[in-house]
Amino acid sequence: MTARLLRGGPAADALLAEATARAARLPAPPQLVMLRLGEDPASVSYVRGKDRRAREVGLKSTVYALPETTSQAELLDLIARLNADDTVNGILVQLPLPLHIQEQTVLHAIDPRKDVDGFHPLNVGELWSGRPALRPCTPAGILYLLDHYGIPVAGQRAVVVGRSSIVGRPLAGLLLHRDATVTVAHSRTPDLGAVTREADLLCVAVGQPHLITPDMVRPGATVVDVGINRVLGEGGGKAQLTGDVAPEVAQVAGAITPVPGGVGPMTIAQLLANTVLAAELQAKGRAAR
Repeated sequence: MTARLLRGGPAADALLAEATARAARLPAPPQLVMLRLGEDPASVSYVRGKDRRAREVGLKSTVYALPETTSQAELLDLIARLNADDTVNGILVQLPLPLHIQEQTVLHAIDPRKDVDGFHPLNVGELWSGRPALRPCTPAGILYLLDHYGIPVAGQRAVVVGRSSIVGRPLAGLLLHRDATVTVAHSRTPDLGAVTREADLLCVAVGQPHLITPDMVRPGATVVDVGINRVLGEGGGKAQLTGDVAPEVAQVAGAITPVPGGVGPMTIAQLLANTVLAAELQAKGRAAR
């Protein structure tokens, strides 16, 4: 058996097409503002990609490339000004931040209505309460991906390996609200394989290359690999991208997301969909005043 590949590209295109159509019905193009501190190559690349994709789908995108020496007070002042600007619908602070800046303080300073990353405590609380809010991009994108390919969630035994506040925990919450029976495990779970073999839907996000091997997967299960790891090729050759799931799992699973090209495209697509949703909610709030 060879698993069906759940490619992120087609699902991301569908999500963006929906978001673009909704954005066109708004009085003005939604504006996403991204703040980047320093010149870390990965951060520069990520922000450039988000900026390009936002413009392609008709959003207004503004990037603040700030010096790495920017103080926390200066950054908080800029966020306060963006919070107060009604033309700004979404605010994203690219992580990681320089060591002299307290990440949580900065993320908590963003207006929850403009928190398109879905990291603000208010949005996290709304997620777990089952109320409408901006959802973290990767978990929400995973749910859209599953829906796009007709993978059932309700009534499934789901195992999430990973407990980060960015992916694992919010993904568990979203799956619960979709009526899955959810277990959260992690790299220190005793006899991890015994837990993962129970899953109809196995989602892995720990950042450990090839943690999940074929013997840890129930035959026919759906496997969502969130991991992105750079490992050296044979003999110390060029680094390659690989997931948290061993490639051989594709011979056991019924469906699997590839790495790269699986979950990755969904994260940016969901970020832009969140920006449109934020603009819609803000417009509704202003109309109700």
